[in-house]
Amino acid sequence: MTTPAAVLVDAAAYAVAVQTATKAAAAYYATGESALDDDAYDRVVRGIAAYEAAHPDEISADSPSGKVAGGAVVGDVPHTAPMLSLDNVFGGEEFTTWAASVERRIGRPVERWSVEPKLDGLAVAARYESGRLARLITRGDGLAGEDVSHAIGMIAGLPDRLAEPVTLEVRGEVLMTTEQFEQANTLRTSHGGTPFANPRSAAAGSVRAKDRPYQVEMTFFAYAALPLGPAASGDDLAASLTELPHSDVLTLVAGLGVHTTATTTVPPRTVTDAEAVRVRVEEIGALRAELPFGIDGIVVKADAAADQLAAGSGSRAPRWAIAWKLPAVEKVTRLLDVEWNVGRTGTIAPRAVLEPVEIDGSTVTYATLHNPNDITRRDLRIGDHVMVYKAGDIIPRVEAPVAHLRTGDEKAVVFPETCPQCGSDIDTSEQRWRCVRGRDCHVVASISYAAGRDQFDIEGLGATRVVQLVDSGLVADIGDLFTLTREQILGLDRMGETSTDNLLAAIERAKGQPLSRVLAALGVRGTGRSMSRRIARHFGTMELLCAADAQAMQRVDGIGGEKAPSIVSELAELADLVEKLRAAGVNMTEPGATPPSDDPTPTEDGEPAADAGPLDGMTVVVTGAMTGPLEKLSRNEMNELIERAGGKSSSGVSKRTSLLVAGDNAGSKRQKAEQLGTRVVTPDEFAELIASLLTDDGGGGDNGGAAEADR
Repeated sequence: MTTPAAVLVDAAAYAVAVQTATKAAAAYYATGESALDDDAYDRVVRGIAAYEAAHPDEISADSPSGKVAGGAVVGDVPHTAPMLSLDNVFGGEEFTTWAASVERRIGRPVERWSVEPKLDGLAVAARYESGRLARLITRGDGLAGEDVSHAIGMIAGLPDRLAEPVTLEVRGEVLMTTEQFEQANTLRTSHGGTPFANPRSAAAGSVRAKDRPYQVEMTFFAYAALPLGPAASGDDLAASLTELPHSDVLTLVAGLGVHTTATTTVPPRTVTDAEAVRVRVEEIGALRAELPFGIDGIVVKADAAADQLAAGSGSRAPRWAIAWKLPAVEKVTRLLDVEWNVGRTGTIAPRAVLEPVEIDGSTVTYATLHNPNDITRRDLRIGDHVMVYKAGDIIPRVEAPVAHLRTGDEKAVVFPETCPQCGSDIDTSEQRWRCVRGRDCHVVASISYAAGRDQFDIEGLGATRVVQLVDSGLVADIGDLFTLTREQILGLDRMGETSTDNLLAAIERAKGQPLSRVLAALGVRGTGRSMSRRIARHFGTMELLCAADAQAMQRVDGIGGEKAPSIVSELAELADLVEKLRAAGVNMTEPGATPPSDDPTPTEDGEPAADAGPLDGMTVVVTGAMTGPLEKLSRNEMNELIERAGGKSSSGVSKRTSLLVAGDNAGSKRQKAEQLGTRVVTPDEFAELIASLLTDDGGGGDNGGAAEADR
C-alpha cells in the first residue's frame, strides 16, 4: 500500500512542511528520537516532493529532497566513496515502474536482483587496515561522517580483527536486537536515565555516547564492502570487491568474520525477475513478526557489478537500488489512560488506553503494559506521547515515552490500592501484582478456562452456563464441577433433560483427561499447555509432582531457578483443590510418561533411560491446516501427540528442527524448512509415523483449536 502524501495547499504549508521534515530528520539521524514516526515522516516528504514538482520555482534551499539524511546532518571525516541513502517505493506497482526505469537506463534486462531486509539501525562505515578495525564513521551527509571509533568493541558482529589481513571498508547497520534493547533499557533506567524510545534511537545514541557509566551491547549487519583507498591497491581480495556481484561481496565479508543477514531467518536472496522480487518481499514481510530485530522494509538491488555501474548513482541515492517500504509497525500516539484488569488467576494486569492510531493495517486503541514495575521503570505518564509497536499478530505494546515531547501537563499513572475486581487487598510482593483471593476473585473466568477444549474439554460448559452455576452456589471452583448431580443441573434455567445428560457425560469424560490437561486446567502461573505437558511427562503422576521441591522442578526442560520455586509454591496452594479433584475420580497420571525414580538407569548423557517413541529426540513443527486422520485435531492436540511420541514440539522452524508437518497453506515455514534442508512430511505421512498413538484415548477432538501459547 502506497503511503499517501501530505497535501500542501500553498507556499506557507510547504514552508512548514520543510521545517517539520528538516527538524525531524535532524533528530532521527542524530539520536533516533524524532517527533515523527517513519510513516508520518514519509507522508511529509512525499508531500514536499509533490509540491516541488508542481512549483519548481519555489523550492526551498532547506528542502530535504534529493539530500542524504534529508540534509540534516554533516560530518568531519570524508568518506572513501559517497555513502548514499536509498529512494523508496511503497508497493508492487511503484516497484515495477522503478525496475523498468533501471532496465531502460542500462539498456538491457537486469541480470538478477538481490533481495534483503532493510535493517532499522544506524548506518556506519567500518575501516579495516591489514585486517584490524581502525575506524568507525557514521554516514553523516553522505560525503563525510562523524568519527565514532570509541564504540569499537561494543558492537557484536564487527570483529576487531578479520580472518584475513585485508584492507577494506565494510558498510552496514548498527542496531539493537529485541533482547539487547530490553537489556539496554534496564541498564539505562537503573542508572537514572529515561528509557530509550525504540531500538533505533537506542543504537544511534549509544554509538555516539562517550561518557556513560555503563555500556550496552549492539549488533552490526553488513550490507556492502569496498576497497579502502591506495592501501588496498596491492590487496587482490579487496581490489576484487568492485567487480564481484553484490551477493558474492556479502559472502566474502561473512567469510572474514563480519555479520551479515545470511545466518538469519531472512537471508539475502537473488532472483531473476520483478515477479520473483514481489514473492520474496511477501515472504520477508510474513516473517517480520518473528525477527529478533526491527526491519522497516526490503532492499532490492541489481546484483551484478556491471549492472550497477551502468545504472549509476544520483547525488542522494544509487539508481540500481531501492527500499521497498513495509507498512509501519511502530507509531507515536498519546497515552490517554491505564486500565487495570484482573485475570482468571487473580493477576492484576495494566493495559494502556491509546489515542487511536493506524499500525500495520489495523486501528490500535489498547496496548499491553507488562506490570506496575514496568510502568515505573519506563516512567510512563498519562498524556505522554508514546512509541507503540505492533508486528504481525502480536499484541501491540508500548515501548517507551517520547520524553522530549513532554509539555509538563502529563500526570502520573495511579496504581490501584485494592483489587479492581472485588476490592480485596493486593499482593505486591512479585512483579505481577495479584489479588489476595487469587482464583476466587475471578472464579467464572478460571472455571471457563479449565473447561476449555485444551484443558478438560467439557463440551456444553460455556461462560454463560458457568455464570449460572456460580451464581446458584453450585460451583465455587473447578473441583465442584465433578460432583454436580442431574437434579442440580436440571434446576438451572434452560436446562432440559437432554442437555443435562449431555453435560454430565462431558464432565464424566473429562475425568479421564491426562495429567497434562489437568495441570493446564489448574492454571498454575508460569506454565501453559506446552509447559504442562513437559511437567506431566517428567513426573508422570500428580503425587510425584506435588512432592517435588524446587531443585527437582528445575530438572524439567524450560524451568529455571526463578520459575521453579513459584511453581512449587503454587502447587502447594492448590493442594486442597487437587485432592478435591482426586476424590471426584479425576485422572492424575500421564500416559506414556516415565516418572523419575530413586535408582534410574542412566543413559550416556546422564538422563534416565526411557522407551524410545517414533519421534524420540526430534524437534517437530506443525504448520498449515491438517487433513486426513489429523483433520480434527487442534494445534494443542497435535503438540500432545508429538510429545507422547517422544518428540519436542516447537512453533518456529530453525536449524534445530528435525521435522516439519506441512498441511494445506503451509506458507513461509515450509519455505524456510526447505531452505534449511529440514525433512518435510504431509499430515498423512505424519499420521503413519505415529499410527500407534492415534488409536490411544489421548488424541482426537471435534473442532479446530487455537494455536498454542504459554501464559
